[in-house]
Amino acid sequence: MTVLEKTHQVIIADSQFLITESLSLIIQKDVRFNVDKIVAEKKELIEALTLKNIQILIIDPLLIDLAGFSELKDIKSSFPDLKLLVITNNISKTELHELNSIGITNIILKTASKEEIFDALVSALKGKKYYSNELLEMLFEVNEKKNSGDETGHLTNSEMDIVRLISEGLTTKEIASKKFISFHTVMTHRKNIFRKLGVTSVSELLMYAIKSGWIDLIEYNI
Repeated sequence: MTVLEKTHQVIIADSQFLITESLSLIIQKDVRFNVDKIVAEKKELIEALTLKNIQILIIDPLLIDLAGFSELKDIKSSFPDLKLLVITNNISKTELHELNSIGITNIILKTASKEEIFDALVSALKGKKYYSNELLEMLFEVNEKKNSGDETGHLTNSEMDIVRLISEGLTTKEIASKKFISFHTVMTHRKNIFRKLGVTSVSELLMYAIKSGWIDLIEYNI
C-alpha cells in the first residue's frame, strides 16, 4: 500500500468558521484524508497533536493565537513527522520569506481550487514543496532582487510555472497534458524561457536555477 492509498488524519487550525467548514467538507470527500479535528486556538491544537496521531496540519498562522511564525517552527520540532500546509487569505513577501526560512514550504491561498488543495496535500505528504502560483511569482521576484546584477529577461507567470514543471522532471508532453495546453504552446514557452535566460538546454536551465538560488523555491530533477 502506498502513502497515497492510506487514510491520513488531518487537523485544520483556523478561526474562520466558513473556511474551516468548507475545507473540511472538501477534504472529507477524498478517501485518502480524514479531518480529525478543527481547532481555533493554539492550546487546543497542541493538545490534539499530543494525544492523536496526526499526519497533516492545515493552518492559517495569521488567524490562530500564535506568537509569531517561530511557534510554527517549534511545532515542527516537537512533531517531526507532522506535515504542515499553510493556507491563508493573504501574505506579504516578508511573511512568505520568513515561513520559508523556518522550513515551511507548502503554502497556498484560500482562493485555491479543489485540485490545488489536494495537489498541495499530496506534495506535503511526499515531502515536496508546493506554492500557489501567485506565491511562486512572489518568490521568484524576491530571488530576482537578490540577483539584481543578472540582466536576464523577466519571466511571465506561465513561463515560471513551466520552469517549475521542467524542474520536476516532466516532459513537454506531460506538461502540456497537466496544464491543458498544446504541445506547441509548451515548446513556445520553452523557447522564450531559454532565450530570456540565455540557456540552450534543460541541463543549463536547471543549473541556472540552482546558481540563481531557485533550488530553495522549486523541486527539480537532474
